[in-house]
Amino acid sequence: MRFEISRGGSGLTYEIRNIVLIANKLKELGMEIVWENIGDPVQKGEKIPAWMKEVLTEIIRDDLSFAYSPTKGVNETREFLAERLNKRGKVQITSEDIIFFNGLGDAIARAYSSIQVDARMIMPEPTYSTHFMAEVLHASFPPNTYRMNPYNNWFPDMRELEQKVKSHKAIVGILVINPDNPTGFVYPEETLKQIIRIAKENDLFVVFDETYINIVFNGKKTMPLSDIVGDLPAISMKGISKELPWPGARCGWMEIYNFGKDPAFDRFINTILHQKMSEVCSTTLPQLAIPKIMTHPEYTNYLDERRSHYARLSDIAYNILKDVPYLMVNKSNGAFYMTVVMNEAALNSRQKLHIKNKEIREFVENLTKETIEHDKRFVYYLLASTGICVVPLTSFFTPLLGFRMTLLQKDAGEFEQTVRTIAEKITEYINSSK
Repeated sequence: MRFEISRGGSGLTYEIRNIVLIANKLKELGMEIVWENIGDPVQKGEKIPAWMKEVLTEIIRDDLSFAYSPTKGVNETREFLAERLNKRGKVQITSEDIIFFNGLGDAIARAYSSIQVDARMIMPEPTYSTHFMAEVLHASFPPNTYRMNPYNNWFPDMRELEQKVKSHKAIVGILVINPDNPTGFVYPEETLKQIIRIAKENDLFVVFDETYINIVFNGKKTMPLSDIVGDLPAISMKGISKELPWPGARCGWMEIYNFGKDPAFDRFINTILHQKMSEVCSTTLPQLAIPKIMTHPEYTNYLDERRSHYARLSDIAYNILKDVPYLMVNKSNGAFYMTVVMNEAALNSRQKLHIKNKEIREFVENLTKETIEHDKRFVYYLLASTGICVVPLTSFFTPLLGFRMTLLQKDAGEFEQTVRTIAEKITEYINSSK
């Protein structure tokens, strides 16, 4: 080419997907993979119920399901979502306050790219990769974060959050992921209200990623943003990828709260909308399905069954891992992930696991010969020795070492065996350099 055309990378890697490339290479070399890296219930064996498929079959008979929708989304669906919110009586919005996107990844990218370069969002640490990558790419600087404390059941450090918001004037908004990905932490109502208070007192807006708001279990309770937002400018991000579940639909939306009460916030929302207009609209079919599926008489029972299953697997994983030396483990109470923290002092660059296959062993030794994060090194050896594919915790922008796994395996017996294998391999790995 005449000159360099690539903008260049940010140095960030979406490890949830990147590790698939490594796993697939091992698969070519004869390894059977247990996919614990990505939150796709369907890939892990979730059977879409017949009634849900019948709903989609009915919709697809309508030729309009093949057409463009309005830029903000299908009118009837936005009216349905607004009416459901308004019935709760805590916030009043109209269908014009809802914008559909091609998945929340699209919504996240457009939101952060619409913020001025020198304005920053503060986000939890660890945080979901899509959020921190989009925020860092928009600003070209490392993110501002508030820590989630694994030694306090993953509760956020509220003192740190408030101090950073007050001292860093470039911070314009606070991100909350509730329930949290990757930790499975569910925010209590009082903690959420503290965050709203901090935002109000410092003239900020908030973004709540509520992808998993209806996937809460183990008796925990939380509150949606709509119930506590008051008059604060705010955005709730929601979708159907995990809840229905229909990740391949790529269908998510923003609910805008208190548009019209702050000119700067209004301009921000209009910038997002103008970006959305450039692609005309989001996919029509899944939008049409939302009201019919969510009001179906079987829907509540279906969600209840899934929540019960995740609670069971959460108990299994916690009870196996909590007594393993050098681990900090908290029970997951929402979403369908569990994050395990490994003691930094117990890990080094000499540790290994036995790998029978010579080609696989040489492949992983080549991967780990350079200096890499200690948890990533463990994850590669775990994958090569057992086929179990998890995600290193440092991939979620945190100095904490560990890994994230899912609670999606449909066979509880197989899941228990997977977790027991992980526990055994952690001990073997740590002891390998002694």
